[in-house]
Amino acid sequence: MAVFDMTVHEDVLAETVKLAQDRNIIIPTFAQQKDPSLVPEKVKARLKGVGLWDVNPINLFRITWHNDVKTGLYGDVNYIELPSSITGIKARVVGIVGKYFPTGAHKVGAAFGCLVPRLVTGQFDPTRQAAVWPSTGNYCRGGAFDCALLATDAVAILPEGMSKERFDWLREIGTKEVIGTPGTESNVKEIYDKVHELKTTRGDNIVVFNQFEEFGNALWHYDMTGSAFEQVFNSIKGPRSRMAGYVSATGSAGTISAGEYLKKVYPYSHITAVEALQCPTLYANGFGAHRIEGIGDKHVPWIHNVRNTDAVAAIDDEYPMHLLRLFNEEAGKAYLEKKGVPREIIEQLNLMGISSLANMVATIKMAKYEEMDENDVVFTVFTDSADLYLSRIEELRAEYGPYTEMDAALDYAKYLEGILTDWYRELNYRDRKQLHNLKYFTWVEQQGKTAEELRELWEPEFWNQIWTAAPAFDRLIDQFNERTGLLAKL
Repeated sequence: MAVFDMTVHEDVLAETVKLAQDRNIIIPTFAQQKDPSLVPEKVKARLKGVGLWDVNPINLFRITWHNDVKTGLYGDVNYIELPSSITGIKARVVGIVGKYFPTGAHKVGAAFGCLVPRLVTGQFDPTRQAAVWPSTGNYCRGGAFDCALLATDAVAILPEGMSKERFDWLREIGTKEVIGTPGTESNVKEIYDKVHELKTTRGDNIVVFNQFEEFGNALWHYDMTGSAFEQVFNSIKGPRSRMAGYVSATGSAGTISAGEYLKKVYPYSHITAVEALQCPTLYANGFGAHRIEGIGDKHVPWIHNVRNTDAVAAIDDEYPMHLLRLFNEEAGKAYLEKKGVPREIIEQLNLMGISSLANMVATIKMAKYEEMDENDVVFTVFTDSADLYLSRIEELRAEYGPYTEMDAALDYAKYLEGILTDWYRELNYRDRKQLHNLKYFTWVEQQGKTAEELRELWEPEFWNQIWTAAPAFDRLIDQFNERTGLLAKL
């Protein structure tokens, strides 16, 4: 099975180059997103006058973990290290922050990783075709943002039960179509059904960028998110520090691919996959609906290399929903200060959205299960911020009433101090093979993959082809930019 199709369609590519010239679009390389010191000074000069979320093509160069919101340029990777007054453990818990990407979530990077390889090969025609972004929220926002920069049509597909902020933002940015499918977070089959309908009715007038099967999603996180963790670890480690593990929710299984990078650099580090207890697909081949937006979708994504996943944590969605209030309501923040949480940390807790809080809980479970100590550093991702869930806080306030100090005390005791190692499952070889085989029912029976392709996915050599593909795409990106001539004219 060919991992990436590098075939160049010259007729389409020529039209795309013209569009880029008209729109002043310069495309950053993967290497520049990974290490912004490689970004040309002329580009950095342009960035200074452009806002982080502005629909301006130069903001493609802000699809990186290194955005410095104070200077408008680049700095160190944005991260938070949570104190033991929150985690209750000796191990160091560190999360890198997604809010400072354009759109306020790191999924804009995954969308870039899926779109750009098709763009610079001429396999997607932005002058004629609409880009379809099937998603449970932030991915279609990232795709819509990229399309707005390109002035091409975007079709966003997401469950109708997702947060109001997602739908409002998509319409505000000018998304051509915003399609709500039945259900909530875990209803991904309904999204796939809508994609099949669009393929049947619109043919080659659309190109579907399915994050659950697009290896560009996994590649982007392997290179960008994985290296971001490495940089943070090197900046904070002590003489006896260990890169102990990485924890990531499995939505599309793009973000968890960063753990593949860490395993290559730190072979003894472990990867824990996170899902909702109410939809324990990996934990127990289960199903159901839940409230942790962005994760756990009743199937195993095609791009999830479960052979390298060491454990699964199933998180009751009551945990992130209660912690959302504890970390963002004034009574909650006041109580945290009484419990010894530094004020500068309290002011940063709004950088954690609902799935980020689930990641945090799972990270604490992992550290307790593996009996980690002060020398262990365990990483996770704070994918987006509470800003994208303010309507959820309002809903909780309407349902349960004003948040009081007593509520905060109860939530702190139950949902922080009460985190245990229950619903944490370590995976052996046969467990992992079982989860891999579970892909058959979604991808072979429903989505047109073959059994032989599924067998190839089990082999480590297959994944090595993916993890080493970025330089080839960077050469195509450089050639594209040379053809537009825009970089030379800056």
